[in-house]
Amino acid sequence: MDSIQLTVEQLQITGILLITAALFLWGSWRHDMVAVGALLACAITGLVSYTDAFLGFSHPAVITVACILILSAGLQSSGAVDWLTRWLLPVKSGPTLSMVALTCLAAVLSGFMNNVGALAILIPVALQMAARLNMPPGQILMPVAFGSILGGMTTMIGTPPNLIVSGIRAETTELGYFSMFDFAPVGISVAIVGVLFITLFGWRLVPERKQAGSEGFDLSAYLTEARVPEDSKAVGMRLHEAEAALSAADAQVVGLVRNDVRVTPASLSRKIYANDILIIEAEAEPLANALSSLGLVLEEAKTDEQTSDEDNSEPQKNEKKAAAQNEQSDNEKDKKPGSSELILAEYVILPASFLVNRSPSMIALRTRYGVNLLALSRTGSRTMARLRTIQFRAGDVLLLQGPPDALAEFAENTGCVPLAERTLRIPDKRKALLSGLILLSAIGIIVSGVLPPAIAFLCGVLAVTGLQIVPLRNAYQVIDWSVIVLLAALIPVASAMQSTGVADLIARGLLESLAQGHAIIALGLILIVTMTLSDVMNNAATAAVMCPIALGTANQLGVNPDAFLMAVAVGASCAFLTPIGHQNNTLILGPGGFRFGDYWRLGLPLEILVVSVSIPMLIWVWPL
Repeated sequence: MDSIQLTVEQLQITGILLITAALFLWGSWRHDMVAVGALLACAITGLVSYTDAFLGFSHPAVITVACILILSAGLQSSGAVDWLTRWLLPVKSGPTLSMVALTCLAAVLSGFMNNVGALAILIPVALQMAARLNMPPGQILMPVAFGSILGGMTTMIGTPPNLIVSGIRAETTELGYFSMFDFAPVGISVAIVGVLFITLFGWRLVPERKQAGSEGFDLSAYLTEARVPEDSKAVGMRLHEAEAALSAADAQVVGLVRNDVRVTPASLSRKIYANDILIIEAEAEPLANALSSLGLVLEEAKTDEQTSDEDNSEPQKNEKKAAAQNEQSDNEKDKKPGSSELILAEYVILPASFLVNRSPSMIALRTRYGVNLLALSRTGSRTMARLRTIQFRAGDVLLLQGPPDALAEFAENTGCVPLAERTLRIPDKRKALLSGLILLSAIGIIVSGVLPPAIAFLCGVLAVTGLQIVPLRNAYQVIDWSVIVLLAALIPVASAMQSTGVADLIARGLLESLAQGHAIIALGLILIVTMTLSDVMNNAATAAVMCPIALGTANQLGVNPDAFLMAVAVGASCAFLTPIGHQNNTLILGPGGFRFGDYWRLGLPLEILVVSVSIPMLIWVWPL
């Protein structure tokens, strides 16, 4: 291959792309931060003009994503999906029929609403189904999660990569946007074959972490803090004696806190005193037995005032305590009858939750929401931090205590999903019908060509907020702003790849070194490379990076660019090998009790199947 002389601009964009990809893979910085950094680098180096740097925020694809999130919230909050679930899912059936029905429902819902929202709605249903069938919950959760990912490929609005692909097609070619159902022929074919494989055979490949009984599901052990009262049996015991007593309840002591100072229990002969705090690791079900065996009590998370008091002077402490007592007295007077009822509930943290990378003390969990964090379960690693200082991660499961209304408000405002039957949301038939009609009307307008997708869906948003299906105060909360910023920042970067010619150079390298001029091999390479990147990168970011390369490849070969763009859309959506490849994979990590390496067992054969089905369909539907 002839040596390639890169221009200064090409060297700059190549360096920015390599650093951006490395930061995406590193994972310590959020995807939206990395994307903004890439955009700023392009603007500072002159690859993107200052006036064009923020055009991505007004891009129709970005507006459409935000609108879809709001319309999805309307379907969820009105109870429309609950109604569909009750009517469409079989109540009394075997595991195969139940799994087929639930996975198909997840796929269909994901085609017309945000697939993360669709899965969040169906997680409690899946857990109840697992309990009824006496199956490990993971064997139902993973098929449902993968089904929701497959369903998102079927329409333009089903998943952000499809919107990105459509937007870049309009930006960089004269072909305009894809229509609403241009993705359907290939997407539905792949989804049908994938769902049939998962539900008829593939679910057996999911590891059985624990046989779920009628009341439980598999989680990593909870990490909780238990105070030693003066009348506790543990007072005067040695640590090894306490561990022996707790072993009957399948619990162990992993830490000791004395006078708010963490003590590393290097020696099991260390003595336990009254008011010590034992950090205990125990499974969900035996947790209560572990506490009662030694007369321990759960240590509730400190309030933000208590935490900050540790760094204040004594007069300031007294003033704050007096203010807190007055406020508490006022709150007690205002309490409604029955509001003092306390219940326990488990919640899983969604990837988009604002709790991620924040601790209970940072958000003033107890004083802000009126709930107590009693324990935390995290799959894949053990943390030794105090509960009030531990930083939450996506997929963590929280054991919370509080009044039902306070827990409901907490879940709504923080982006968490209850791992139990959702009895707090009462479906509103009128609002459910209206939300469904509004979404169908918007889709009908788009299909008829009267209005473009962004305008049609924005009309739908105005309708659901005007009719109070989604209260205006909640409309901004349900938007995943990290995804919005990610898309808006990467669209100009993708344009810079195209304008500098780097996309064509990468495409030429792929063609000459691997495909050697064969269009079908090149199409397969684009699909496989995109799918591989999507397993370790954000899928929207993967689509934005790969679209210019796909267009450059099609240009080099002189073939239909739509086939290559569709290959990017399929590959960017099919991330089944890791828990970080797609938000839905992360969402089931805690409730399913999965480990990082559990996903490839079902994901690898599924990805091979996707490639085998999609390549012939792409060639047939979008002839080269």
